[in-house]
Amino acid sequence: MLEALKEEVCAQNHELPNNGLVVGSGGNVSGRDPETGLVVIKPSGVKFAKLTPETMVVVDPDGAVIEGEMRPSVDTGIHLYIYKQRADVFGITHTHSPYASSFAARGERIPAVLTPITHMLGRDIPCSRYATPGEVDTGQAIIDAADGGWAVLVKAHGVFTMGASASEATSFAMYLEEAAMTTHLAMTRGPVEELSDQEIDRCYNWFRKNYGQAGEKKVNS
Repeated sequence: MLEALKEEVCAQNHELPNNGLVVGSGGNVSGRDPETGLVVIKPSGVKFAKLTPETMVVVDPDGAVIEGEMRPSVDTGIHLYIYKQRADVFGITHTHSPYASSFAARGERIPAVLTPITHMLGRDIPCSRYATPGEVDTGQAIIDAADGGWAVLVKAHGVFTMGASASEATSFAMYLEEAAMTTHLAMTRGPVEELSDQEIDRCYNWFRKNYGQAGEKKVNS
C-alpha cells in the first residue's frame, strides 16, 4: 500500500538528522496521498537510523491505523489537522532545528532579510501563539499563523513546514534553518534590514518562474 509514498516519506525523515534538524527520535515527516487521502508518517519514538519504508505507518484522515506494526508519531493529529484545513498541502515536516527554534523560544518571527528564503516561501517566517500540547490547539495555532503560507514557528516548540509533497516540505525546513542561522548571526552584529513587500514578491515570483528544470528554458546566444 502506497509503496512509493512510504519510500519518499522514509527518505525525507532520514534527511532531518542528516541535516542537523533533529536529534534522537524527535521530529517527523508525513505525506498525504492525493488519491486516497491516506497519510504516511513515521512511527512514534523510533530513532531515525532505524526507519525503513516498511516501518512507516499509514493512517486515514481520522487517525485510524490502516497499515503498520507500530503506533504513529505522537504528532500525527497535528499533521491530520493541517491536512484537513489545507487542501493544497501534501507534505508536512516538523523539526526542533536549533536556530529556527531559538526564534520560537522567544516567540519571534524570522524576518525576511535574505533572498534565498523569500525565493522559496515568499514572506517572513511567522511565529504562532503558544499552543498547549495536542492536535487541535497546536493545529489551529499553525493554521492561523501560516495564513496560507508554507512555514510556521510554534512558540516554545519548533518548526512546521508544509509543501506540495513530503520532499518539498523537508526542503523548506532545511533552507529555513539555514536562513535562521544566518539571520541570527547577522543580528548579533547589529540591526538587520528587511526586504520590502514589493521586493519579496518580486523575488518569489522570479524564483518560481526560473528555478530548476521546470523554469522557463533559455537559449544561450
